[in-house]
Amino acid sequence: MAAGTLSKEPFNLIVAGVGGQGNVLLSAFIGLALVREGFVVSVADTFGVSQRGGSVTSHIKISKESSYSSVTLPGGADIILGMEPVETLRALGEFGNPHVVAIVNPRPVHPSGGGPYPALDEVKRAIIKLSAKATFVNATEEALKMGDPIYTNIILLGALLGAEVLPIGREAMLPVLQERFTEKIYEVNIKAFDKGIELVKAAAA
Repeated sequence: MAAGTLSKEPFNLIVAGVGGQGNVLLSAFIGLALVREGFVVSVADTFGVSQRGGSVTSHIKISKESSYSSVTLPGGADIILGMEPVETLRALGEFGNPHVVAIVNPRPVHPSGGGPYPALDEVKRAIIKLSAKATFVNATEEALKMGDPIYTNIILLGALLGAEVLPIGREAMLPVLQERFTEKIYEVNIKAFDKGIELVKAAAA
C-alpha cells in the first residue's frame, strides 16, 4: 500500500493475542501514528478471560475522512496481526475473508489452566488456508535473542509496517516510540522495530 493511501474505506486491522503480550500498547502506537499522519482512527480492545493469558483482540479502523463504529464486523478484517498462533486462527475464523492478510508470530502461549494445545503445524496450515497471504515472523525467538521477550510486540510492530500493508511507514512510527521510551530504552526498541522490518522483508523475499 502506498503511503498516505487506503485500499478501501474503512480499512480494518485486527491485532490478536493474549493478555500480557502487549496488544493494547502496540495498538495505541499504531493508532497514534496514523492520527498524526492525518487519518481518522478508532481503536477498541475486547478481552476474553480477564486474566493474564486470556484472549485480547484489538480492532483498529482507519479512514481518510469518516469515523466508524470501533468493532470490526464478522468477516471484515483486511489485516490480522497475530501475536499468538491459536489466537490468530480464532480471529481468522471470526473476521477473516478470502482477501485477508495475516502476519503471525508462530510462538504458542499455552493456556494458563494447562489445557491441551493443538499441534502447531496444524494451526499454521489452517492459518495459511484461511488467509490470502500469511507471513510468519519469529518475533518471540528474536526477542529472546535480544535478552527479553518483552520486545516481541515491538518486533511485530516493525513487521507490520515493513510489510507495507498500512498507509504509514517506518518514519511515521519513530516519533511515537521516541516519546514513549527514554533514550536508552528507545535505542533497544528501535533495534527491535527494525529487526521486525528485516524479518518480514526476508520472509517475503
